[in-house]
Amino acid sequence: MSIESIPSNDSDPEWEQIVAGYLNTPAPEPALQSASPAIGGQARPVDPMGDTPLVPGWARTTGGWKGRADVGRINSTRKFRRWVRRQTGQHGHAAQIARGTLRIAAWVNGVEGTEVAKTKHDAALAHRDYKAAKWDHDKRLMSGAEKDKRRKAMDHASQDAEAYMGKYRKARKQARSRRLWRAAAALTPIATAEGAGFGFLGLSGGVLATGATAVGLAMIGRRTTDGQLYMDRDAKVGNGDRMTDAMINRVYRSAKVIGAEEEVKLLSPCTLTADGSAWEVRLELPDGIPASKALGATAQLANGFGVSVQQISQAKGAREDWLTLRVTLKVPFTGKPNRGPLLAADKVNLWEPQPMAVSERGDVTAVEWFEKTALFGGEPGSGKSATANNPLLSAALDVAADLYLADGKGGFDLSPFERIAQMIDTDGDPGRLLAILRHVWEHVLPGLKQTVKDHRVRKFSEALAAQDKRVRWTVLYIDEWASYMAAASPEQQKELERLLRLITQQGRAYAVFVIAATQKPDSNAVPTGIRDILSTRWAGRCMTPEASDTILGKGRASAGYNAQRILKSQRGVGYLQTGETSEPVLTQSYFYTDDEVEAILRRAYALRAAAGVLPAVTEPEITILDHLIKAASATGRGVVTRAELFSYLAVVDEQYGRTEEESDGAYNARVGKTLAAALEAEGVSVEAVKVPTDDGSRSMGYRLDDLQGAR
Repeated sequence: MSIESIPSNDSDPEWEQIVAGYLNTPAPEPALQSASPAIGGQARPVDPMGDTPLVPGWARTTGGWKGRADVGRINSTRKFRRWVRRQTGQHGHAAQIARGTLRIAAWVNGVEGTEVAKTKHDAALAHRDYKAAKWDHDKRLMSGAEKDKRRKAMDHASQDAEAYMGKYRKARKQARSRRLWRAAAALTPIATAEGAGFGFLGLSGGVLATGATAVGLAMIGRRTTDGQLYMDRDAKVGNGDRMTDAMINRVYRSAKVIGAEEEVKLLSPCTLTADGSAWEVRLELPDGIPASKALGATAQLANGFGVSVQQISQAKGAREDWLTLRVTLKVPFTGKPNRGPLLAADKVNLWEPQPMAVSERGDVTAVEWFEKTALFGGEPGSGKSATANNPLLSAALDVAADLYLADGKGGFDLSPFERIAQMIDTDGDPGRLLAILRHVWEHVLPGLKQTVKDHRVRKFSEALAAQDKRVRWTVLYIDEWASYMAAASPEQQKELERLLRLITQQGRAYAVFVIAATQKPDSNAVPTGIRDILSTRWAGRCMTPEASDTILGKGRASAGYNAQRILKSQRGVGYLQTGETSEPVLTQSYFYTDDEVEAILRRAYALRAAAGVLPAVTEPEITILDHLIKAASATGRGVVTRAELFSYLAVVDEQYGRTEEESDGAYNARVGKTLAAALEAEGVSVEAVKVPTDDGSRSMGYRLDDLQGAR
């Protein structure tokens, strides 16, 4: 391979072609002359190569120079004011010079003082021993042998005292010598600078040398005793500045969390997380300031740190005055949703905590579902259905879980579960939901209770499930309870609420897991008496703080857990509260696409087929109300008389047939009572009215509209 080059002293034809005519470019238009100062009497040429300074033309005009001067004056005034404020604190230059002087003095003094003090102490002990030995020797009344013995002890103590005294003198001499050397090393630059300044420039030189010495001392003492450097009072995390104790105290004061003279104590240093995504620090609030005050000032704190409210996270610690503050460098949960772990799971054991979401710190949030009930809420598009898929798909992959599902919206969300659900309603039919609740209450729950009695235990457990196959999970999921209540008759409403309350209250110990979900979280969405016993809460984006409190509990929004602050771009993000005593945590739920849901449910179907626990395929149950509607539709008049209805019912159910011994009156009375009892059992209330017959007369019967409205 060869590389062709042109000598540096030769011209480059290609380059010459590029820049040809550059300096001969025609002058700018007259309107631009004021913005293009002349060069050597010629108009400034156009600069296609970008060689001229990037200064706009208006900045070189009289008005431009005046504007730049005004900006410089304002900035200088602000800097001077910040400097004055700085001098009153531990980062003031006087404080820095004092710290620098003390640190140099401490360096000059060194650590030899420890050795001097040690040898002095040893010498004092030896001298005390000598005095004690001499006192014993000088006593008069003793034998000659004892006198000689004590003389030897005194001589030995005297020698020890002299030896230790010599060590003390030597240590003191060495310390003095080393301190003199260090003092000379510290003072020589200062003396040299001062001498040179006075010698060459006189008094002004001495002043300059003194200033240089002060700058050096200030540089040495620029760090406080706890290692913090000065940061500008206007420094903000949002501007890329480092979080410091001074910044935290300034922000908490400006947010009115603490007083002007109070300080927040740092229980840990301000640290940047390992992935560089957030600043974290543990705080202790001053006396008399509860954590709730700081939690409710999220917007003010976000303003002080120069970030959005979504970037501020505060969590109350083990004590009322402890807080953990986290400030992310960008809005969390705005990227792609997290891949769900169930995609790689062969099967699931619901007795173990199930991963459901990821917190701001990237930690997996797993939930134990035994003895738990749940309420999921959020406005349309907040990711409620995707969040609810997490526990439903986990239950689908556990062959010991029976699913009872109902969707009041009548949408497609639950349709993929039809093949594995024991009972399901995807049409928003309150009658069908009533049948599901009755089945759970009258058939499922009694069997679970009997299992507990047979084993003489208080509640289900994983160990009991291993012993008895009758121990099964029952997952009851109801989406949009308010839609069911709006379509139900008053009698159905009372029965639906009664059954759901009983199942929720009594089923927890028997692994009956109730989930209620709603798009419009208010007092009508889920009855208060039922909502209060739903322990696990998830609040997606809400329109108002009151709606957020409806899900998480009263006062949560004012305490900083306000789902109204969640952005529309944060799909699947919500506050997850896993128990009545735990604080809500902002998380992003795992997301499964429609194809992934189908793949997981195909695997769930195969697992259940292999285990022999697939639901029995049965025809949908036709209610007595369905028969009444069919009979009224068959007449073509939009009404049905009692006689026509009894004839229709006699064909589909033999109990409505007429026996040979019955008279007309007896038959009508018996069948009327049977029909009334059947309607009452289904919670249907519809009144018989006079309706037209084929011959134009009127007879007692039912209107089709009334029957359809009773559904």
